Amino acid sequence: MIDKVLSTLVEVIVPLSIPVISGALLGRYKNLDTKPLLALYLYFLSPAIILDTLATAQISFDDVYKTLAFSLLNLLVLWALAKLLGRVLKLAPAEAAGLTLISTFTNSVNYGLPLVLLAFGQLGLDKASVYVIAQMVIVNTIGVYFAARSQFSATRAVRSVFSLPAIYAAILALLLRALGLHMPQEIASGVSMVAGAYSPVVLAILGVQMVRVQTVQVARNVQLAFWTGMSVRLLLAPLSAALLLVLLNISGTLFAVLLILASMPVAVNSVVLAERFGSSPALVSRCILWTTLASFLVLPILISIVGSV
Repeated sequence: MIDKVLSTLVEVIVPLSIPVISGALLGRYKNLDTKPLLALYLYFLSPAIILDTLATAQISFDDVYKTLAFSLLNLLVLWALAKLLGRVLKLAPAEAAGLTLISTFTNSVNYGLPLVLLAFGQLGLDKASVYVIAQMVIVNTIGVYFAARSQFSATRAVRSVFSLPAIYAAILALLLRALGLHMPQEIASGVSMVAGAYSPVVLAILGVQMVRVQTVQVARNVQLAFWTGMSVRLLLAPLSAALLLVLLNISGTLFAVLLILASMPVAVNSVVLAERFGSSPALVSRCILWTTLASFLVLPILISIVGSV
């Protein structure tokens, strides 16, 4: 078991760490501006990898249904768990909202996709594509609701989803598959070339974001929420995901991919929602940093376990 974990650490985490560390160094010593890179990621790289993957992905409608069912059920379970813990621990409204964001939203896009590609190859990336699209929709609708229930607008949520270029790339890819059509070879090659730049760029962005996460000491009354959030994301979330996957009769590569994606650290964009709607951004920021650091050890263990199942 230890040999498998060390092997996974070397083969998967070490390659991932190179662009992350590079981004962190650039952010720390060169004050790298990530705004242009975020625009590049959102409007260029993300649609390209979604289109390139979904257009040729080896996925069945059964995989799609099971992935969507798992995404929604897992979200509901984690939301209920965060809600219950918030009440039991008598957390303030801001910390309770922050705990919900920490518990429910993971860094499955700019950390999860490169990890899955390295750990499970192209087949793993194919299986992950549907989950990632589902997460984009969920974060931009239900995520806003979790962060600011009183300010939630269904119209605004729908608008935010359809402002994501990746959604249109997914629709185009699904239309092509449904009609039995393919992109011209020259265009497909260009899209694949752009998609190849996705992993190093988004991991470098993650490195910059990590060094800029606020690490100020949180108030004593927030410490309980912090440790609760860490426990949910690193321990309870993987256990919950594994149970749901078994109940949904999901197995093989799809089981492994969904379990890993559901066990990723806290999503970086959770702090954006937390800051915007006053959902204890200091709590969320701290959990982003520490769950990301802890994931470099936790995820190789999980990958080793599911790889031997």
